[in-house]
Amino acid sequence: MRKKRGEKMPLLDHIREFRNRLLKSLVAILLMAVAGWVFYQDIIRILTLPFCDLGQSSAPTQDTCGDLYVNGILGPFNLQVKIAILCGVILAAPIWIYQLWSFITPALHRKEKRVALIFAAIATPLFATGSALAYLILPHAVDVLLGFTPDNLGNLVRFDEYLDFVLRLILIFGIAFVLPLFLVALNLLGVLSGKAILKPWRTAIFLCFLFTAIFTPTPDPITMTLLAIPLCLIYFASGIFALLTDKRRDRGKDKLLDVSPIQKPEAI
Repeated sequence: MRKKRGEKMPLLDHIREFRNRLLKSLVAILLMAVAGWVFYQDIIRILTLPFCDLGQSSAPTQDTCGDLYVNGILGPFNLQVKIAILCGVILAAPIWIYQLWSFITPALHRKEKRVALIFAAIATPLFATGSALAYLILPHAVDVLLGFTPDNLGNLVRFDEYLDFVLRLILIFGIAFVLPLFLVALNLLGVLSGKAILKPWRTAIFLCFLFTAIFTPTPDPITMTLLAIPLCLIYFASGIFALLTDKRRDRGKDKLLDVSPIQKPEAI
């Protein structure tokens, strides 16, 4: 049942609609998880490639990576299930995001719905760009962290711990690239002006570097800078876009003000 703004919807109808959209999302995740299960070996090769290319001791031989291992009898099965579920959630993201917005947006104005659709359309490639950048710097991050291992000791890494590290790095980069988009969404909704976005630019640059210093899992300045610079560029791009939007909005207001009032007919 669809609901319009200003209309109340019975609680049971809310629950039914939420249940239906949740089931659709779970079915989509399950179907994508099957694809993750089928292509499990290929996904593992892609994930381990940055780690296995670091040196001769970690070089892959006969499709194996020497310093990565899976522990326990159920370890391989649990790992495959985890990879499949993660792939399902990631690949089915457009579907469950659409279901989420479909549940929320009937209570919004038409303009707010349009902004929400634009936000979702732009957020996906931005998140993908951040994730790709994280994968590109992953070998450097792993190399820096393994460099703290003493010379007379080896370092055996459990693959599930390595997977958690990779996912955290990818999520941090992806979310960080989407954050400036919230500023654009607030500007399109008329909540925040372009001048208000760009005025504290020094503070924004400092916060970008502070964010990367806190959440980047590597202590080296190279990784931090590789994330902070694109963040700063996206911030300035969002501010410039907001300024252009404000100018276009002001021109529309000026045209309305320039319209002359209807003149009264002269008395005969």
